[in-house]
Amino acid sequence: MGRIRKMIDDKSHITWNIAVYIRLSREDGNAESESVINQKKILSEHLENYFEDDFTITDFYIDDGLTGTDDTRENFMRLIGDIERGKVNCMICKTLSRAFRNYSDQGYYLEYYFPQKNVRFISTGDPKIDTYKNPEAITGLEVPITGLMNDRYAAQTSHAIRRTFNTKRRNGEFIGAFPPYGYLKDPNNKNHLVLDKDIVPIKRDMLGWIIRDGMSLRGVAMKLNDLGIPSPSAYKQSLGWNYCNSKSFDGLWDGEKVKRVLTEKVNLGHMVQGRNRIVSYKVHDQIKVPENEWIVKENTHEPTFTQDEYDTLINLLRRDTRTADTERKVHLFSGFLKCYDCKKALQRANAKGRAYYACRTYKEKSKTKCTKHCIRDDVLEVAVLAVLQLQIALVDNLTEIADEINNAPSAPAKSSRIEKLLNDKRKELTKTKLLADGLYADWKQGEINHDDYRRMKTRFDEQIEVITANIGNLEEELRIGQDAPEGDFPLVKYKNIQKLERAVLVELIDTIFVHENKEITVKFRFFES
Repeated sequence: MGRIRKMIDDKSHITWNIAVYIRLSREDGNAESESVINQKKILSEHLENYFEDDFTITDFYIDDGLTGTDDTRENFMRLIGDIERGKVNCMICKTLSRAFRNYSDQGYYLEYYFPQKNVRFISTGDPKIDTYKNPEAITGLEVPITGLMNDRYAAQTSHAIRRTFNTKRRNGEFIGAFPPYGYLKDPNNKNHLVLDKDIVPIKRDMLGWIIRDGMSLRGVAMKLNDLGIPSPSAYKQSLGWNYCNSKSFDGLWDGEKVKRVLTEKVNLGHMVQGRNRIVSYKVHDQIKVPENEWIVKENTHEPTFTQDEYDTLINLLRRDTRTADTERKVHLFSGFLKCYDCKKALQRANAKGRAYYACRTYKEKSKTKCTKHCIRDDVLEVAVLAVLQLQIALVDNLTEIADEINNAPSAPAKSSRIEKLLNDKRKELTKTKLLADGLYADWKQGEINHDDYRRMKTRFDEQIEVITANIGNLEEELRIGQDAPEGDFPLVKYKNIQKLERAVLVELIDTIFVHENKEITVKFRFFES
């Protein structure tokens, strides 16, 4: 083909300001032919050897590790911005799929946007496209068919990646880009988490400040900030990770961050994934997934907290423990007090230099729906301490009773029997799950019809539910049998208690009910008084 140059007038011609667009997607992996360096080399050689018009390269626009269906690709959008500003009048890329994986986007840009902006589009691969030399190319069949094939390829790739990710999640393999705060990726296995020894002591301090010292979430956040301990986002960046939080970032803690870090079940050694998903392979907005659809795999890594510590924390955070803006610690009884009659929380107030509690219903809603149930803070503290001391005295001899039970001949036999039943039930559960999993294959292969599949699947699901419940009951029975001999009664270790502390209330007490006559009823976490 002879040299073609579009003349603006007799004295001048077009100078092409070229945007070189390069994209490497995640699914390309380490494919050498699709590397950023090779794409840049191929396109530069094309311009030098085959481009017949005067040109300057405005810039290289490189999106590394992004799918072509993403309409928020940073450098692609920067390229479009430069077109809008008149800096670019020609775009070149290796193939159509480098620029577009979305069929509708391809049609929009090639048939509407680029012609409207007088922008020349060049693709050096098959099909070769040059909208300046051969504008009819985009109206033929080859271009839209290639676009449709690219679109379908993107869809299939997306589905395959999702299936792979879900399989990894079900196996308890960590697939996130960045590990949770307090954990690192195992250097020998990137899908396995190991404890971050620098952060574990901080998380344990945070737990202690809440449970033992009675701090509020806000108080913990302020203390961390005072100590100069970076927030999770800031810590990730300090390690050199390419981490970016889309929300406003100041590197500081707040109450929500403290709560999120401490209540993650990853702290128990469990992997919880699949809490968000993208809308589709074309729409990359993330939406929240209902909790019952999260993928949970237990005991995949070393825990940070014990189950008892975690349960105590969760129980405490469920209480109403709000503090004034100037205070970091919650009050001794915060979250524990309820009106005996209406069962609503008691409200703390101060009068004449003394703190007292009164029924919230009476104070804030209606004086005809309940009575005052007022009690002074110091009176309440004396009363609760007396109840604790009395209860401790009643159970002080339980250690000796437990030893006698342990020495009884029937104890080991019972434990052994339960363990055997437990093992049998676990084997039965495994067998039933295997049978249930095989049903789908039988249906797909035509060995059973769909009605039989649904009926048998329902029956197996019911069996699995019953066996699982049996296992849970047996495990609890075995635990009780193992715990009793050691005399591990929570009250006993406080036998010499002379002063109330919040840590004692958190460990031992569920609720303190206040009567109208200032009497109290204490509901313990382990048994009722």
